[in-house]
This record gives sequence, structure tokens and C-alpha cells, in this order.
Amino acid sequence: MAKISIVIPALNEELGIVRTIQAIPVQELENIGHRVQVIVIDNGSNDRTSELARSAGAEVILEPIRGYGKAYKKGFSIAKGDIIVTVDADLTYPIEDIPKLVILLEQEKLDFITTNRFAYMKDGVMSQRNRFGNNVLNLTTRLLFNISLKDTQSGMWIFRKSILDSLLLRSNGMPFSEELKLEICYYNRYCWKEVPIEYRVRVGEIKLRGWRDGLENLFYLVRKRIIR
Repeated sequence: MAKISIVIPALNEELGIVRTIQAIPVQELENIGHRVQVIVIDNGSNDRTSELARSAGAEVILEPIRGYGKAYKKGFSIAKGDIIVTVDADLTYPIEDIPKLVILLEQEKLDFITTNRFAYMKDGVMSQRNRFGNNVLNLTTRLLFNISLKDTQSGMWIFRKSILDSLLLRSNGMPFSEELKLEICYYNRYCWKEVPIEYRVRVGEIKLRGWRDGLENLFYLVRKRIIR
């Protein structure tokens, strides 16, 4: 039986971490031939995130140096699955869709699936400011790299672990999400697909730093186009 690793970065997510782990359809994944490894990367939490994640059955790895990319790099380094799936610890992503996305990856012989949060997003799920910022980043990505991503910042991915060694991932922060997609879809030309999903209201405290993170991501896109 093949193995799949589900990597969940978490920073002070005690309100959502248990429900996130419990939502993983382990039995359904095993039925389609995949043993499941659940990894929570505690990125410097000062609440009960680690304790609750362990009690829910996850393997908890500490990464005290904070950063979205830093957490994912640690998680990927210890993931044992042939396929890696990523979701946030706040119940925003449709975790129940993981089996059908894994089947899609395998049946269509894809290397990478990313998701489009805007396809079925309801009013009030994302602030107008964040919608605007995402639209700017999406447009900038299309102009600079000529790839048809509709959601460059989505954090739910399904991909083959074997492709990681060829990716040049420099960011340790929020730009990691867009950089991963650019490395896969533009620089390495792997076989990929963007799939629409339902994006939901967050459980717990919002960590995004609004304009600061948005501008950091924007400048990183320009830098990535000039200097890979």
C-alpha cells in the first residue's frame, strides 16, 4: 500500500486543529490504496496546538522559527508519503475532497494539483481587501509568467513528493505558496491542474498581515521573474 502525507502548518490553532485532523478521510484514503501520515508543523505556538494535535493522532513536529515557508519546508523534509497533501489548520479547505483529488492526480498522471478558492466562494468568507490583493497578485502572475492560475495564493495542494528535489524554493515566508506554484508550473513545466474548491469561513484568529503580506508577495513575484 502506498503512503500519503498530509502536512498541516499551525500557529496558535487550538480552536481548529482537532476538527481539521478529524476531518481527514483516513478510511476512504486507505480504501483507494493509501496509508495516511498526518503531520502538524507547530510553527511556534504558545497555546495548546501541539498537545491537541497529538491527542487527535497527528505526528507533531516543532519548527520554532516562524514562517509559512519555513514550516512547510520542515514538513516536506520529514514527509514519508509518495504523495503530499497540504491544508491549513483552520477548516477553510474542503478536507473531505482529498480522496477525489488524489484519484484525479493518479488517473490523469499529474504531478501537481493546486486549488482555486474563488470558484465557489460565498460572500463574507474573504474580506474585500484580501480579495483585491489576491486579484492583484493573480493578474501580476499572469502578466509576468504567462500561466493561467486563477488563485496563486491557495494553500491546498496535492503533489508527488518526487518533484521536490527539482524545485528552487527560497522563501521562508508567505511568498512560499506562489513560489511553489511558479517552480512547478513555469520553471519546471510539470504536468499540473488547477481545481475549483469550496473555501470556508476560518475558525480561529486570522494571522494574515493584510497589506504587509500582500506587498511582500507582490515584490517577491517581480524578484522571482528577474532573479530565479
